[in-house]
Amino acid sequence: MNADAETALARVAALIAEPARARMLCSLLDGHARTATELAAVGEIGASTASAHLAKLLEQGLLDCLAQGKHRYYRLADAEVGRALEALLVVAGVARPPFRPSTPDGLREARRCYDHLAGGWGVRLHDHAQAQGWLDTDYGLSEAGAAALQRLGVDVAAARQRRRRLACPCMDWSERRPHLGGALGAAWLEALLRQRWLEPELDSRALRPTPRGRRALAALLAEG
Repeated sequence: MNADAETALARVAALIAEPARARMLCSLLDGHARTATELAAVGEIGASTASAHLAKLLEQGLLDCLAQGKHRYYRLADAEVGRALEALLVVAGVARPPFRPSTPDGLREARRCYDHLAGGWGVRLHDHAQAQGWLDTDYGLSEAGAAALQRLGVDVAAARQRRRRLACPCMDWSERRPHLGGALGAAWLEALLRQRWLEPELDSRALRPTPRGRRALAALLAEG
C-alpha cells in the first residue's frame, strides 16, 4: 500500500471513528434515507453539529444527499460503503438496527405521491426497472426499457412529450428509499389504474392492489 492510499484510509477511518458520525452512518445501513434532523437525533447532537458532520461525510464520498422540495435526505453513497460498515460492525460484535416505519399500512403499501406511485409497490417497481436495465443510474430510459414499459401499457411517447423531466428518483417518506417520479412515473401509474392493477381508496391517497393486480405485479417482479 502506498503512502497516498494509507493517508486516504486514515482520513476515512478518522471520519467513521467519531461516535456521532458512526451512529449516523450505521443508522443508514438499513438502506433507508433520513433527514438531517433525524440523523441529529440518532447522533445525539444538535442540528448545527449534525450539519457539519454531514458536510464532511458528503465531501469524503461516504454519503449521498437527495434534495426534494424543502427536505434533504441522506443515504449511504453506495454498496461499498455499506459493506465496509458491516465489516466493522462484525469486528465490533454489534448487530445492525432494524428500520421500523410508522406509516399506516394502507398508505405504506401503495399511494399517490402527486401523480405517481409511492409506497412499497412504488419502491419495488422502481428497483425492478433499474435491476432490469430499463433505467440507468442517471434515470435515462433505455430502448429495452421503453419497449418493456410499452408492453406494460405505459404510454412512453406521451411521457416524453410532457414538459418535465422524463424520470427521476423521488424519496419515499414511508420506505425512505426512492420510487419513480417524473413524467414516466406518472404514465406508469396511469397504466396501472387504467388496467385496474390498482384501485383508489375512497377519500384517501391510498391505492389498493386488486387481486388481478397482485398476481400481475408479483409475476412482473419475478422476472429475471
